[in-house]
Amino acid sequence: MAARETNPNFMNGVPELLILRLLQQEEMYGYEIVQAIRSRTGAVITIGEGAVYPVLHGLEHDGALASSRKTVNGRSRIYYSVTHAGSSRLADLAEAWTHLTAAIQTILTGGQHGEAIQRTS
Repeated sequence: MAARETNPNFMNGVPELLILRLLQQEEMYGYEIVQAIRSRTGAVITIGEGAVYPVLHGLEHDGALASSRKTVNGRSRIYYSVTHAGSSRLADLAEAWTHLTAAIQTILTGGQHGEAIQRTS
């Protein structure tokens, strides 16, 4: 019998995916990323600074992000940007997420001989 593969925690990796995508579009500082995730998802996803900064630091440590300190309007902030390695990591994460959501959508819409979920209320 072949070894059984398990799926990762569904939310595991989502902050990393969102952060890399946002930073691929433009460099940002930590709190700006928190606000961008909240506003661009219509507050469906809210990730606090306590979760964002460890992800940023881990991605920087892994070489997926670069940082630079800038002073804007008298405030010193650390801005993050995606490196080439970060772009590759984003592509891999996006592909995995696309496959996962497609598989879930197949089940929800009744694919593979199932029935679609009907709202009863």
